[in-house]
Amino acid sequence: MDRDRARALLEAVREGRVTPESALESLARAPFVETAEGRVDLHRALRQGLPEVIYGAAKTAPQIVEAMRTLAAHGQAALATRVPPEVAVHVREALPEVEYLEDARLLCLGPAAPVRTGLGSVLVVCAGTADLPVAREAVAVARRFGNKVELLADVGVAGLHRLLASLELLRSARVVITVAGMEGALPSVVAGLVAVPVIAVPTSVGYGASFGGVAALLAMLNSCAPNVAVVNIDNGFGAAALATLINRA
Repeated sequence: MDRDRARALLEAVREGRVTPESALESLARAPFVETAEGRVDLHRALRQGLPEVIYGAAKTAPQIVEAMRTLAAHGQAALATRVPPEVAVHVREALPEVEYLEDARLLCLGPAAPVRTGLGSVLVVCAGTADLPVAREAVAVARRFGNKVELLADVGVAGLHRLLASLELLRSARVVITVAGMEGALPSVVAGLVAVPVIAVPTSVGYGASFGGVAALLAMLNSCAPNVAVVNIDNGFGAAALATLINRA
């Protein structure tokens, strides 16, 4: 159940196409389904505007299959993030209709949300090609959530002219997601060029003193640009979810 379905149900009751009793029965169903190893949230989209998403990094293939089947059985598309290729193989053996986006480590079942017309675009800006896996996760998730998305890659501050050459594209977006490792300077630079929210994603890319992305995280948290918000290290999914909510506002 999401807001669009709930609204359509209420409209149907008002128009007399659905009885109040039938509508009550639909709304009375449990907001989650108890499975063998968890509880799948069916009403998250109704509460938050975004559907339940499966975090696949620590799950087995049977656990992912069970969660995806449960969502699909209740008319919802299913998305699993951070799924290793070896796990994805077993999931697709059980669910051949599942699509695996290996570069983004995403498993997708069912159609993506339709693109919402009248809203702006989400631009994902990636510092270097080493940051691309996280950037591609952000791109794929934002698209699944119904956004128009573009990717601008390999425009890190070590060659600032590469970024400035795309200034028109930067300023055309409604939300910008910046993905960078190393010293994490890209979000501050981008934020100084645009008048929209900039979501900063630190990545674990870098040499020893980057501390697995902590250096970039701290740099982004200390940005002097007031339009920067920061998500966790390598969290392309979280950035895409936040960008989606901003883009819908």
